[in-house]
Amino acid sequence: MTDSPLLTLDGAVAGNGIDAPVAAHYGSFNTEQRALEQGEGFVDLSHHDVFRIAGPDRLTWLHSLTTQYFLDLAPDTVTQGLILSPNGHVEHEFRGTDDGEAFTAWTEPGASAALVEFLERMKFMTRVEITDETAALALTWRPATGYRLVPRDQLPTYAEAAGPAAGLWAFEALRIARGEARFGIDTDHRSIPNEMGWIGPAVHLDKGCYRGQETVARVHTLGRPPRRLTLLHLDGSENRLPEVGADVLSGEKVVGYVGSSARHHELGPIALAVLKRNTPVDAPLLTDGIDAAQEIVVDPEVGLHVRPLR
Repeated sequence: MTDSPLLTLDGAVAGNGIDAPVAAHYGSFNTEQRALEQGEGFVDLSHHDVFRIAGPDRLTWLHSLTTQYFLDLAPDTVTQGLILSPNGHVEHEFRGTDDGEAFTAWTEPGASAALVEFLERMKFMTRVEITDETAALALTWRPATGYRLVPRDQLPTYAEAAGPAAGLWAFEALRIARGEARFGIDTDHRSIPNEMGWIGPAVHLDKGCYRGQETVARVHTLGRPPRRLTLLHLDGSENRLPEVGADVLSGEKVVGYVGSSARHHELGPIALAVLKRNTPVDAPLLTDGIDAAQEIVVDPEVGLHVRPLR
């Protein structure tokens, strides 16, 4: 993915890793966070992959393959879906909208190739056609309207109308504070939807069979998923954030791993971590040499998201 043209805006500082093609901030990520919380501005997410599924069978086909209920999906409604392994582990995650003729989806940067490859193998005699739209469409986000795809060549013009621009650090800090997991960063190869708070947002419990459904239904019915997503409040005396994937320790015992982290303008340094379900909530924790305390965002007994949106 080429760099976003918005990196030429005043104050723009590029991100790193998979987020390098867009701005981490435009001079003050704290000011940008406050603006987003007040319903102002927009975020450039144009480094995300985009693909389109056209054809008369697209919604029934997606309904049969994924965790989400796609039948009678209302136009322009953003929905989230997962594709699971036979054992219920999350293999792919996407969001998208349908316009009545095609379903246009976006994934994490670089994640669409494997997903589209899987979908192509599942077409059989289904009347669907999948095309890569990353070069044509750019993902954006605004507080009032949420995710929106705009023509990539119109992104600078859109930015002028939608501004002020907020960088990814502000967007990520607010996401982490809400306890919303990011696929591939807050998840690992063993993640199941019940651990990540995705029952409801991405998993519809009252639909037909799909691959991995047995695990999801069993854990939901019996409760007690093996792990849970949690919000970590990090020691602010360290002028750094933990590395993605760093072990989380309770005493000398590894009880999980840390995913995404950020500096929140009110909460200070925070991170999402996946911990063993029975880790005491008041247990002192350590990750990447940084002291941490936890706050539950996914109920350890039933796997439902419990943290109110900020």
